[in-house]
Amino acid sequence: MQFLKSLYIHNTFFWYIAILAGCFILSFWIPLLYPITWILTWVLLGLFLFDIYLLYSHSRGVVAERNLPQKLSNSDLNPIPIIYRSYYPFKTYISLIDELPQQFQKRDFEHRTNLLKDQKKEFEYLVRPVERGEYVFGNLNVYASTPLKIIKRRFVFQKDQKVPVYPSIIQMQQYDFLAISNKLTLFGLKKIRRIGHTQEFEQIKEYVAGDDIRTVNWKATAKQNQLMVNQYQDEKSQPIYSIIDTGRVMKMPFNGLKLLDYAINSTLAFSNVALKRNDKTGLVAFSKNIETFVPAVQKITHLNTILEQLYNINTAFTDSDFGLLYARVKRKITHRSLLLLYTNFEHISALKRQLPFLLAMAKKHVLVVIFFENTELEALISSDAEDLQTIYHKTIAEKFSLEKRLMQKELQQHGIQTILTKPEQLTINTINKYLEIKARGLL
Repeated sequence: MQFLKSLYIHNTFFWYIAILAGCFILSFWIPLLYPITWILTWVLLGLFLFDIYLLYSHSRGVVAERNLPQKLSNSDLNPIPIIYRSYYPFKTYISLIDELPQQFQKRDFEHRTNLLKDQKKEFEYLVRPVERGEYVFGNLNVYASTPLKIIKRRFVFQKDQKVPVYPSIIQMQQYDFLAISNKLTLFGLKKIRRIGHTQEFEQIKEYVAGDDIRTVNWKATAKQNQLMVNQYQDEKSQPIYSIIDTGRVMKMPFNGLKLLDYAINSTLAFSNVALKRNDKTGLVAFSKNIETFVPAVQKITHLNTILEQLYNINTAFTDSDFGLLYARVKRKITHRSLLLLYTNFEHISALKRQLPFLLAMAKKHVLVVIFFENTELEALISSDAEDLQTIYHKTIAEKFSLEKRLMQKELQQHGIQTILTKPEQLTINTINKYLEIKARGLL
């Protein structure tokens, strides 16, 4: 049974059969062709048995290995390398089929190549998951055939490998690397002009050309008989909370990714940047209940805690309770903090229902409400109208787009910071707002 399960007929063999069948038909009119066709039939049978011998005389034949990472990164292109090698003493034709997880819905994966004796090759393909969770890679199937291409032998490797898909680790590392190399402007991060000084005093030092004369410490100058200035540093260890709305409004997908996952990816990348700048970061996820609450801590290892919590967050199909969120924030977050609230409002009436709770949180904390542009509506608005129905659609789309801007103005009039962003630009705009607030000393 093991032999029969691994034995497959090559497509070329059916061409040989078709040619022989054609010769038998032609022999009805050309009798001389009939014995020749029978000879070719026996030759093909002999080659069939010989091909079986060539492929099965080597127990090892071909080996292959799929090198999966420990974690896959959600919404990113993740490379999956496969290394394979032939031990046959002849040129081997390879057809490699990897059974991808059912989440990708891809059933036509195939890679074809050929290998010489003892030759080793590596093949790499990319996968882009759009859901967090556990993904199961099935069999790695390798079909080997000789230059005769009559039969194929199947080799099966690495059955049912499991790998978790976490929030975008690649995106987080990307921004981390750019921050270290001081190239964040390549991705759209802005240089923010500092306004005034923070309140955290560092030291008194001698005046050098270029120092701000407004920082001259006259008492120290009189004692030292030379100009001395106060030196300040950015305030550190300030608590910052990412608050993620997991209600039904965050279920909306753009480019295959839910708004919730955009918010989760942004939270991870932003938390890493904030921790590197010595601030405390925490996490809150809520809908009808407070599903996750991680107190703000200033440890780089705290990022692992945030990552694990983000991995387990799911979207609910209910309206979120902002009153419950306000009560938890009031009770648990006692120090003035920066609150980044990821949510979405499609109608201004929805915003006005929640506005009293947002204003209550903004009295004690610096609240930034982050909500999303509907990029599909924006594409419809920018398209040309060719008939009456398209004009109606564009008019309705413009109404919804205007409401988004009115909601932003409404929040700003009440002193609440806002970010109205496209889903793809969420991380950049969030980090920019964080740098702006720090530079202006609002926290």
